[in-house]
Amino acid sequence: MSSVVARAARLLPGRQRNGAPAVDYSAVLSALPVPVVLLDPENRFRYVNLAAEQFLGMSAASLAQHRLLDLVPEDNPLFLLIEQVRQTEATIANYDMTLDSPRLHKPGITVQASPLPEEPGVVVLVLQDSSAARALEGQLAFRSAARSVSGMAAVLAHEVKNPLSGIRGAAQLLEASVGPADRELAELIRDEADRIRALVDRMEVFGEKPIQRNAVNIHRVLEHVRRLAQSGFAAHLHFQENYDPSLPPVWGNRDQLVQVVLNLVKNAAEAVTHDGNMHPEIVLSTGFQHGMRITVPGSSMRVDVPLYVSVRDNGPGIPDDIRPHLFEPFVTSRANGSGLGLALVAKIVGDHGGLIEVDSRPGRTEFRLHLPVVTDEESDP
Repeated sequence: MSSVVARAARLLPGRQRNGAPAVDYSAVLSALPVPVVLLDPENRFRYVNLAAEQFLGMSAASLAQHRLLDLVPEDNPLFLLIEQVRQTEATIANYDMTLDSPRLHKPGITVQASPLPEEPGVVVLVLQDSSAARALEGQLAFRSAARSVSGMAAVLAHEVKNPLSGIRGAAQLLEASVGPADRELAELIRDEADRIRALVDRMEVFGEKPIQRNAVNIHRVLEHVRRLAQSGFAAHLHFQENYDPSLPPVWGNRDQLVQVVLNLVKNAAEAVTHDGNMHPEIVLSTGFQHGMRITVPGSSMRVDVPLYVSVRDNGPGIPDDIRPHLFEPFVTSRANGSGLGLALVAKIVGDHGGLIEVDSRPGRTEFRLHLPVVTDEESDP
């Protein structure tokens, strides 16, 4: 794709070629859904399309006053890539790059760079954010893992819960007929039987049951979760709310969405209370992101998931060794955690046809849910 973009960039603005009518190639590039940037020999922004403006978070007029160095530190590998393109005059691609600075944080970026032979030193950059694709791929793997847990839970429910009831009943009978020393052991047996049964019950929620959906006001869900949190486990925390009041309803299950957001807020509350954080804060945000679509697993149908919900905290961040396996069952960084909370979050979001993304670094962790909205067909009685 980079070579195609480079050929179009050579013709900026539209020129008449071989007697054919002039074509406005800047309009063509602006219509592309991927960010396209032209850098002059001093790495100043000569041209950016609309997708690049959104990607970089600045307007074309503002970028025209800046150099790439103003957005990305000089030790970033991107500068080495650009210099290699200028020296070799060949197209070069680099995968899984991170563009990180106080103005910009873009992990998992694929960069394709091409020269413009007619203009020495000018480089065309095509930037592609593959984080959403990787998140979806990972989520499909997590759903497979969740189905494995579901199968295990079905076996445990049949093979373990019934014997546990007998063990618990026997322990209760022993409590009434033994001395104080043995009664403590009987109570231990009863408590452990209850703990194992509770674990099996938690695993059973991974079952493949169809969800009942209707129009859900996501802001009412968030307000309900915030009230629950501030009346209990997050009473000492500061909440900030950045809501888009114009959002349409989510097409989903209200109780399950409450469970998802509550899990994320509870994790955020636990994160911000560690390491002596003097100003613990949780930020709840909503918004609309045009053009966000995913393919339904097992079909060629694509679903719009334009509405997003964000839960952000200012905790220490997710450990590097945990991050790739964050939504897998039984993976946790807490000593008393079961490792099922985020796995359940991923499954519920997947059942809604949505997507969950994570961006974490020291001082900032954000979970972002992309969810479908109610369509005209679904709103009809």
